[in-house]
Amino acid sequence: MIRAIAIDGPAGAGKSTIAKRLAAIKNFVYVDTGAMYRAIALYCIENDIPPVDDECMSQALEKINVTIDYLDGEQIVFLNGENVNGKIRTQQVGNMASSVSAIGKVRERMVALQQELARTRSVIMDGRDIGTVVLPDALVKIYLTASVEIRAKRRYDEYVEKGVECDLETLKKEIADRDHRDMTREHSPLRQAEDAVVVDSSYMTIDEVVAEILKIADEKGL
Repeated sequence: MIRAIAIDGPAGAGKSTIAKRLAAIKNFVYVDTGAMYRAIALYCIENDIPPVDDECMSQALEKINVTIDYLDGEQIVFLNGENVNGKIRTQQVGNMASSVSAIGKVRERMVALQQELARTRSVIMDGRDIGTVVLPDALVKIYLTASVEIRAKRRYDEYVEKGVECDLETLKKEIADRDHRDMTREHSPLRQAEDAVVVDSSYMTIDEVVAEILKIADEKGL
């Protein structure tokens, strides 16, 4: 049994925030799998590569090297040797990442890297297919979700705090569209693992969600 906590769920459910808190408490390594796909998405954007073109993507993958390292407990994502943490958190990159992650060859490469990380350390991973594909033997599996309206409002508040102009209704549509893409893609669609525990964060604070997952982990003996 892999000593890991797998957290899956749709965009904006709070997976990264919760996973980071849990990793600090449990002294596990936090692996933000979405950041890896965002790095590939960034490459596509910067090089005008359409993710719907399998041939172009296959050629691009030969030129893409995504690696991760940790500095003071923070995951650093490198794209061809460049630290891209500061470039991959835009809405444009996020939307592109949803398209890129639907490509089988991209997922194969990223899943292999993620599984290798879990072989050598205790990890908390969040993403769309962690409990179903990447770490099917994880001791603890969580499906973290929230309503589209709540997730859009959270994203809206984040952008406003950063001084980024945005429209709440547009964000709702983008999130709903992304949910559809993630849940209907051919390769590793977003779905709840059969043995995952559902945690709906819609009306819970971060501390309440963390406490709930710690309780579940304790019941599993982790």
